Amino acid sequence: MNRLLAACILFFTAASARADKLVLVAGGGTDPDGSAAATARVIQPFGVDFAADGTIYLVEMVRGERLRAITPKGEIITLAGAEGQKGDAGDGGPGPKARFNGMHSLAVGPDGCVYLADTWNNRVRKYDPKTGIVTAFAGTGEKGFAGDGGPAAKATFGGCFCVSFDPAGKSLFITDLDNRRIRKVELATGIVMTVAGNGQRGVPKDGAEAIAQPLVDPRAHAVDVKGNLYILERGGHVLRVVDAKGTIRTVAGTGKPGTGGVGGKALDAQMNGPKHLSIDPDGSVLIADTENHRILRYIPVEEKVVLVAGTGNKGTAGVGGDPRSAEFNQPHGVIVHPKTGEIFVSDASNGRVLKIVRE
Repeated sequence: MNRLLAACILFFTAASARADKLVLVAGGGTDPDGSAAATARVIQPFGVDFAADGTIYLVEMVRGERLRAITPKGEIITLAGAEGQKGDAGDGGPGPKARFNGMHSLAVGPDGCVYLADTWNNRVRKYDPKTGIVTAFAGTGEKGFAGDGGPAAKATFGGCFCVSFDPAGKSLFITDLDNRRIRKVELATGIVMTVAGNGQRGVPKDGAEAIAQPLVDPRAHAVDVKGNLYILERGGHVLRVVDAKGTIRTVAGTGKPGTGGVGGKALDAQMNGPKHLSIDPDGSVLIADTENHRILRYIPVEEKVVLVAGTGNKGTAGVGGDPRSAEFNQPHGVIVHPKTGEIFVSDASNGRVLKIVRE
């Protein structure tokens, strides 16, 4: 009996000793292209996504204006754009000749191409890693709202802030922030349509048809395996969901900025300018609570929000330790690696990409 008790104590002690660990992936250094990612210079990383061959893609916002990649060997290289050179050019040509304007997001498609939210050029562009060529995909570049029911390439948008695919890879969803809509492009047809938002600013009514309701400030979206479309509102400070039947409701956040309520009922949890989200394989929703400098998790089955990483203080401390004791500076992206389950965080204003791993 004493041996059994001792074994139980040892087991539970070991289990409690296991913890998440925050690890530096890229940035924080000054080394140029071709260097190890963890010692390289990275500028305002916003979006991160993964290729099947182990490549990690990331986009740099305003001061970067580049699509970069961390190779399977751990080196960082630039694929498209040029540091600090803003513009709208280069379609049909090699990546280094392309110019972008404030890329906020990216998504690797089922074809292996990288779809780029070229935000302030009001369009989505595509980089083909096999050819190194950048091409147009959605949006003419003119700011406006038009084109639903027709080809995405001839449609107009008002700031493409987030792009991501549904789990089946059949449609690319686009957060059309200035038009206060979420739209999607079916890859098979190239047709664009609105799936949430009527263009007006306001709080949607729970249980109403999503396309007939206003949105406050949609900044990002993600679709889960059940067909639920989650919408994160930056200025609304809330998380909403559109179910597979097309009805919308608010599931987390009070609608006012703050830090309280985490660990309890989701509708009592406060956020401050959240900027990005992604779906964990367990069905929960990871949220970059940007202006609170932390990462949260919404758990639908429990209807609660819990802390994943960040003390809430702006800073750089905590790499190598417990993510909940770490500091960030405006994390603008969060995404789960599909194979490892590691959570990648774009710690934008610290110029680095981090990941949370299980020891």
